[in-house]
Amino acid sequence: MNRLLQAFQRSLAPAAGVLVLAAMTTVSAQAADCDRACLKGMITKYVDAMVAHDPARLPLAKSVRFTEDSQELKLSDGLWKTVTKKGDFRQDYIDLKKQIAASHVMLFEDNAQVLYSVVLRVVDQKITGIETLVDRITPTSRFKPDSLEKPLPGMSAPVPAGKRMPRADMIRAALLYPEGLRIGNFTEAKTPFAKEAYRVENGTFIAGEGGPRPNAPGLFTQKIMLHPDVKASVAAVDEEEGAVLLWMNFGDTNSYGPGNALVTFEAFKVWGGEIHAINAFFRILPKDTQRGWPSAE
Repeated sequence: MNRLLQAFQRSLAPAAGVLVLAAMTTVSAQAADCDRACLKGMITKYVDAMVAHDPARLPLAKSVRFTEDSQELKLSDGLWKTVTKKGDFRQDYIDLKKQIAASHVMLFEDNAQVLYSVVLRVVDQKITGIETLVDRITPTSRFKPDSLEKPLPGMSAPVPAGKRMPRADMIRAALLYPEGLRIGNFTEAKTPFAKEAYRVENGTFIAGEGGPRPNAPGLFTQKIMLHPDVKASVAAVDEEEGAVLLWMNFGDTNSYGPGNALVTFEAFKVWGGEIHAINAFFRILPKDTQRGWPSAE
């Protein structure tokens, strides 16, 4: 009987080894991914490294790619050279599935405000791609931030129980916003704004209820121009927080100077089948500006 038992145990040994190896491989693969805290930490490290003007502080992949305003740059150029401090406003969008950490951040060049959009792509806990958009607030800027002194209402609030949506449905709802711009009518586009929905553009409350702007137009009743050439790409989807971040080029509408268009990173708080808040950081760039990064759909 003992010999039979020993033979049986020997026959199991190779299979057990395979199972152990498979388990170790799975654990290793899981360990290589960033969780939410890790991805949020990447944003913190990135902002702190910028203010210190020291990219060496970052966990960078050897082939890291960096763009500012859709232009390829050396990491340490662009705003990296001139930023002096960080502000108090920061809104993160954490995409666990795609390992993307994105954020709207207030920075400063001396005392001048800079509205900064950043999208970090992470592989094996190293930053492989950095996509940014820079908007400087100047004395002649049309929009002056009036809503970034504290967290935006609802944007960071937990999604109510039972109201979380599948990723594809979140994206579909958010994309009905650029569709409304395309045809010049959110009602006809069936853009699913919630009753309390609002929109903030470059830190300024523009439309919706409950903001600092008196007599602000409703999102459905406001007048919007046609944007027939608007283009949208998914930058990040925060499934836990119910947020979709889109990169958009509004196209040439003869409104932003000859041959120019608004380019934006625009975040949508989406749950329960509706859009509850919109936060956009944008700037004017040539109308032919392309994103140059793959969609995170």
